[in-house]
Amino acid sequence: MMLAKPSLSILGTDPAHRRCVLNGNAFQQDAIQSFNGWQYACFYSSLPGAAATEPLFVHLSRRKLPIGDWETLVFDDYPQTTDDGHNTVQLGICPGDGTVHLSYDHHCDIIRYRHSTARVAEAPEKFKWKAKLFTSTLDHLPGLPSQDELFGYITYPRFVRLESDLLFSFRTGKAGLGDDHLCVYKPSTGNYTLLGTNLKGVENNPYIHGLDFRDSRLYVTWVYRAFVWYEGWDDPLDTKHKQQAGPNSGENNHNICFAYSDDGGKTWCNGSGVQIADLSKKESVLPNSPGIVAFDIPKGSSLANQEAQAVDHEGGVHVLNRDNLDGEQRWKHYYKPPKGSWIQHPIPRVQGAYGGKRGQLALSKDDDLYFILPDHKSSVLSILKASKSQFSEYELVWQQDGFPPTEPLVDKARLDYDNVLSVFTRADAGSEGQINIVALDFQL
Repeated sequence: MMLAKPSLSILGTDPAHRRCVLNGNAFQQDAIQSFNGWQYACFYSSLPGAAATEPLFVHLSRRKLPIGDWETLVFDDYPQTTDDGHNTVQLGICPGDGTVHLSYDHHCDIIRYRHSTARVAEAPEKFKWKAKLFTSTLDHLPGLPSQDELFGYITYPRFVRLESDLLFSFRTGKAGLGDDHLCVYKPSTGNYTLLGTNLKGVENNPYIHGLDFRDSRLYVTWVYRAFVWYEGWDDPLDTKHKQQAGPNSGENNHNICFAYSDDGGKTWCNGSGVQIADLSKKESVLPNSPGIVAFDIPKGSSLANQEAQAVDHEGGVHVLNRDNLDGEQRWKHYYKPPKGSWIQHPIPRVQGAYGGKRGQLALSKDDDLYFILPDHKSSVLSILKASKSQFSEYELVWQQDGFPPTEPLVDKARLDYDNVLSVFTRADAGSEGQINIVALDFQL
C-alpha cells in the first residue's frame, strides 16, 4: 500500500551555491527531532532578507505539533565560511532540564558549541524564540577545561538522549587515524563529564552508523577505515585529509561492527553479551576486541561509512549500508534479531552506488521499517517498507522527483510520539537553481 501524499513545510533556503552540501548528511544524527510535543530543526542558510549569499549562519527552527508554523531564530554572531560537507550542525535536547544544545562547523577543528537556558524545550510556550536564549559560541563543554587537547580536533559530533541526561559523542584524529569519545551532560549540575574513549582506532578509525538509546540500552554499529600512509600525514598543518576524497578514502572501509552498553556508555559488551571495555579503567573497544565483527567485509568492497542505523522496540538492530560482495553493487539491510545472529538481505528496486548519497532508516510505532533512499543520478527520493512480520521483503511505498541529491534525515522521536514520519531533506523551489530545506510529514 502506497503512503498518502505528505505535507511539505519549508524551513529555509539552502545555500545551493556551495560546492558541498551542508544541510542533509547521514552523520547529522538528529538535525530534526521532537520533544514534549514540539519539533526542532537546525540548518545553515544566509541571513534572512540579505542580498549576499555569504557567509552562512546557523538557523534553529521550532513548531508546535502537529501542524504549527515554524519559528526560526538565527545565530548571526557566528559566520560560517568553510565549504566542507563535514561542517554540519548537530542538535540535542536534554530531557532532564529542557536545554537545547548545538555543535557546528567541525572538520578536525576546535569545538564550537552553545546551549540554551534551562526549560526552553520543557515549556516552549513560555519562551520567545530568540537567539538570546543561548550562550555565545563556546570553545569547550561546560564543566570541562577550555584548553583540553581532546576538544581541539573534533569531527562528527552527535547528541543522544539518555533518559534524563544527554550524551555527546565526537571523533578526534583524521580519516584513517582517529578515535571516538563520549561525554555526558548532567542536568543536575549543568555540566559535562568525560566518560572516555569508547571506540579506539589502531592504524584506522571507526565511522559510526548511529548511536541509539532504547529501553536503557545504548547501541552502536560502525565500520573501520584503514590508514594509508602519505607524505606529510604527520604535519600539524596538513590538510589533505580534509579533502572530500582525500588520501584515505572510502575504498579502505571494512567490516560492520556492533557493541552495546547497559550503563550509558561506561562499559561495553559485544553481541554475545561479553564485556569488552570499561571506560572508567581507560579501556576502549578496539579493532581486535572479541566478538565485535557482525559482517567480515574486506577493503575494496564499496562499503560506505556512517550510513544508517535503527533499533526496533524489541531490541533488533538494523543497519543500512552497501557492498559488492554478491558481484553487484547494491544497498543491503543488515539485521540482528533480538535473539539471534546477524543476517542480511539485498534491497530491490534501488541501487546503492559506490560514493552515492547515503540513505536513512526509520521504525514506526508498530516496528515496520522504512528505508528513505536518494537516487545517485537523479532528484528522485524513494521510500521502501519492510513489515515487522517480514523484514526480508521490501515494498516501494512512495517515490517522487524534485529532491536534489541529499542524505535524508528522520525525526525518530516523532515516530514514537505520533507515528508520523518526518523527513528532513532538500527540495527544488521552482525558481532556477533555488533549493529549499524542507520537512516532509507522512502519516503512517
